[in-house]
Amino acid sequence: MAVPYPFSAVVGQDDLRLALLLNAVSPAVGGVLVRGEKGTAKSTAVRALSTLMPSVAVVPGCRFSCDPAAPDPQCPDGPHAAAGQVERPARTVELPVGASEDRLVGALDIERALAEGVKAFEPGLLADAHRGILYVDEVNLLHDHLVDLLLDAAAMGASYVEREGVSVRHAARFLLVGTMNPEEGELRPQLLDRFGLTVEVAASREPAQRVEVVKRRLAYDDAPDAFAARWAGEEAEVRARIVAARALLPEVRLGDDALTQIAATCAAFEVDGMRADIVMARTATALAAWAGRTEVLSEDVRQAALLALPHRRRRNPFDAPGLDEDKLDETLDEFGPDRPDDDPEPDPEPNGPDGGPDGGGGGGGVPPQGDPADDGGAAQESSGESPAEAPAPGGGAPREQRAVSAGEPFRTKMLSVPGLGEGAAGRRSRARTEHGRTTGSVRPRGNLTKLHLAATVQAAAPHQRARGRSGPGLVVRRDDLRQATREGREGNLVLFVVDASGSMAARKRMGAVKGAVLSLLLDAYQRRDKVGLVTFRGSGAEVALPPTSSVDAAAARLESLPTGGRTPLAAGLLKAHEVLRVERLRDPARRPLLVVVTDGRATGGPEPVQLAGRAAGLHAAEGTASVVVDCESGLVRLGLARELATRLGGQAVTLDELRADSLAGLVKDVQGTNTTSRRAA
Repeated sequence: MAVPYPFSAVVGQDDLRLALLLNAVSPAVGGVLVRGEKGTAKSTAVRALSTLMPSVAVVPGCRFSCDPAAPDPQCPDGPHAAAGQVERPARTVELPVGASEDRLVGALDIERALAEGVKAFEPGLLADAHRGILYVDEVNLLHDHLVDLLLDAAAMGASYVEREGVSVRHAARFLLVGTMNPEEGELRPQLLDRFGLTVEVAASREPAQRVEVVKRRLAYDDAPDAFAARWAGEEAEVRARIVAARALLPEVRLGDDALTQIAATCAAFEVDGMRADIVMARTATALAAWAGRTEVLSEDVRQAALLALPHRRRRNPFDAPGLDEDKLDETLDEFGPDRPDDDPEPDPEPNGPDGGPDGGGGGGGVPPQGDPADDGGAAQESSGESPAEAPAPGGGAPREQRAVSAGEPFRTKMLSVPGLGEGAAGRRSRARTEHGRTTGSVRPRGNLTKLHLAATVQAAAPHQRARGRSGPGLVVRRDDLRQATREGREGNLVLFVVDASGSMAARKRMGAVKGAVLSLLLDAYQRRDKVGLVTFRGSGAEVALPPTSSVDAAAARLESLPTGGRTPLAAGLLKAHEVLRVERLRDPARRPLLVVVTDGRATGGPEPVQLAGRAAGLHAAEGTASVVVDCESGLVRLGLARELATRLGGQAVTLDELRADSLAGLVKDVQGTNTTSRRAA
């Protein structure tokens, strides 16, 4: 067995190590979510923690790690009356991202359950993790149905396995630790709230510290046993300190002053629900015990807030997690033990020139003044020439305008790809999935996971006499079992192709375009889609964001998107075609939706209109569902975007129509449009 990297040898990452140690002291804190870029020792630190966890006493032979002092009365291996005890190390169980439901919760032998009435149960990872650590690397990539099972187990402290009326229950209380790279997507709010603490980690920018990281890692890789022996003393000290803090924890007093600070802090930062208050209280208590104190101080409350609140402050996926430390200090001072009995006199001018309700004078109370150049740009655009596409003084290259902020996002209706897919579980288009309504049955391939009881009985019934049935039980063979087929929803790949040329550069129009795309990105986050962003302007196109689950990364790229230059529409469509071709090889089951945001002009390269038409034909030939958001404005409209939509075999919608009715009603008929176009051709 490989020797784990010593916890004490991890360089830096103070917040990460503290959060893990607090959970070791008090598992009731509720686990920790570690967010950060790749290569920052996230997994190394979590795996190293297992060697510091105190050993646990278990009932001999119990596969569910029952505590001899209080055995689970419903344990499938029970009852455990006076069974004795054995000591073993606390387990760290890793949940792979691609694990099946049966691997997580366990599996019943359906054949024996139906024929013999025997609950033959094979425990899963939740049983293995009971009274230990459940570690999920890349937790943000975990399938939704596994996330739901984790939520249920974490909330109830037990796991339930149900198969057609046959059920098994066992205890499942564990320390949940997850690591993730935010660039690959965010977590659902429900799961995010289940983690007691969160920490952000990043690689040090100090050369000396980076040198020390490399030295230690190379030494460990060359001789793991010798390296671990060098750190054995420090590891023993940390382990002893954890044991001492656990013993001291019941004696720690959480006074009314500290509780008031906790409640005031959670109220000041407007966190949802009461879980944050409870987590802060437990974390502050653990901090005091770790410091060897029996009294919770204001400094414990402050540190608890920094660990327990940042991930609970997010209101949408585009909000960066974090906490205003100045506001935190003000709240703690106001409600601290030394606060005055009487409230101070109110500020006579709370909304004066330097303040406003949120303080700071840079709030949003005064709307920005309009740019006189915008009106001129719109006037020029109606005649077919935008200010950004026009030559610069002296005959130079077209001017590039700075990035324009996105308009206010709005709620959209659901986009959907027509037909029935088989992609990753999500909340968008119809698909055959493991969860959803039952639509039929098939013979199982591999292990049976969802029994279709009626079909199984129907298959077994004609053979009962030949099999010598004599009692009330049904004689069921493996060939009789039928797997239920179910229909649910899948996530899709929504690929945005955004025209950033000069003809789109008028600020008011580009802001509205970005606001519309931002709204669709928010919808994609809620529907569990992958998103990608292709932009075209000047002399070519580029992939601004390869397909990813991180919609906040897409929003950041969209916000900083510059505009200007000519309109190489064909290059944008060809680049999108290449992106979709590669994604079909990587993930053939995930169906794409192409959203082209343009006014339909094509001015870049030789024969730009003809090239754009041929590029659109490539998408139409492959049956790619598509929508063109027509951004043309002004008194004179050329209808070029609608011509592009026809060539793509999709639908066109104006920017105003998009805001009023979104794309849902337009995309759902795209299959019929594609079919009609192919027949006409």
